[in-house]
Amino acid sequence: MRAAKWIAAGVGIVAMGAVAGYAQYRDIEEPAYTIVKTDESFELRDYPALVVAEVTSPGDSRRQSSNRSFRRLAAYIFGQDRPAGGDKIAMTAPVMMDRVDQNEKIAMTAPVLQEQDGDGAWRMRFVMPTKYSLETLPEAPSDITLTEMPARRLAAVRFSGWGGDPDLVKMERALREWIAAEGLTPASEVEYAFYDAPMVPGPLRRNEVLIEVAVD
Repeated sequence: MRAAKWIAAGVGIVAMGAVAGYAQYRDIEEPAYTIVKTDESFELRDYPALVVAEVTSPGDSRRQSSNRSFRRLAAYIFGQDRPAGGDKIAMTAPVMMDRVDQNEKIAMTAPVLQEQDGDGAWRMRFVMPTKYSLETLPEAPSDITLTEMPARRLAAVRFSGWGGDPDLVKMERALREWIAAEGLTPASEVEYAFYDAPMVPGPLRRNEVLIEVAVD
């Protein structure tokens, strides 16, 4: 009986820690956008131009690429790997990923078509805090690109959980069906957005599938 009480207390402490970590993480800056339409878990949003730091990892699975790319971008924003050093850059959310064709890597400011062949690669983007511009950001290592994404209209679907590949496929299908039902025209391939730190429990996590749509 005593052991059960200790186990229950331990579970409670872990849960409290997870909630505290979640609350602290949710205080970070997110990109501002204008909601054009809301329909349950679906939204149509207008985003302004965003300054991002991005890195591309060729040939691996999304999970493998995600781990490696996150470490590289984190080393940049925390000042661990910069040609000239400098202060830390505040972490923002979400972390964004999409599949790109390596042959199209130079088109950094335009939508890049997703390719599923052997030449594909995964790109991860950290959105920079709004106080920075391309001119004021610290210099990045040669494998990290600083660029400005143009203003876009995005269709989005939000869901909780760990955001594994089966969930992403399922939610992309649902989003494409919603886009078609709304009479919208896709203007890019799919992107994924992940908002939470690893310690956040699955039910509290926020994930999104995003697809740019044409503006009439």
